[in-house]
Amino acid sequence: MEIKGKVHCFFEQSGTFKNEFKKLGYEAFDYDIQNNFGQTDYVIDLFAEIEKGYAGKNSIFDSITKDDLIVAFFPCIKFCNMAEYNQRSAQESMRRRGVDIHRIYDFLKKESDERYFFYQKALKMFGVVEFKGLRMIMENPWHIMNYTNYFWFCKPKLIDEDRRWRGDWFKKPTAYWFVNCEPMSGFSRTYVPIEKRRNVGMTQQWGDKAKLKNYAKGSKQAGICSEERSMMSPDYARNFICDFILGKEQDLNNGMLF
Repeated sequence: MEIKGKVHCFFEQSGTFKNEFKKLGYEAFDYDIQNNFGQTDYVIDLFAEIEKGYAGKNSIFDSITKDDLIVAFFPCIKFCNMAEYNQRSAQESMRRRGVDIHRIYDFLKKESDERYFFYQKALKMFGVVEFKGLRMIMENPWHIMNYTNYFWFCKPKLIDEDRRWRGDWFKKPTAYWFVNCEPMSGFSRTYVPIEKRRNVGMTQQWGDKAKLKNYAKGSKQAGICSEERSMMSPDYARNFICDFILGKEQDLNNGMLF
């Protein structure tokens, strides 16, 4: 894929990808409503911008051209199958504790409404991009029972089943939807030693916790599961960019190859 313009990185993890794009010589910016590390280029409510863009009003999308690329790490907490599991477990626990049935259904409706809220935002983001003929890659976690598998309107063009092969800390399967562009053929293989791997969902972590903390957006201490779940390592970001976006061969002779 040729990028003649700028790279616009949306939502969480955007800073990690932005920095790797810049190292590769691209003009890149990240956008998020949070700025916990003081490094976000544009502190902006992307959901509000999506709504304005979808309604045909002035929005951040007006400054993005067809030569640019959007990489969107859309918030995933309500789409993954763990959200459904937690919802079911919570209502079962409430029933065992004798919680009023009206409160239980209020809880279930709230969870359903929140997922629908995020679904609508993602759907409208796709719409704005297609209306304007822009290029975008959207990332989201992937499991066979995911909401984005059975209820999403299109299939991902790429599923990375084990991110550790490209230098990440996690195995966590991840899907990528390409809009108005196609993934390149990847070939980077970087081995991550066992002591530097992380198990999503476990509070006790291995490896360099100080380094882990630095990459955990919004984390107050290393080992917070909700923060760790969304992280990607700089090595993974670089390898993904080179493999699937640029189709760029790398010199990995000084790395740890599997």
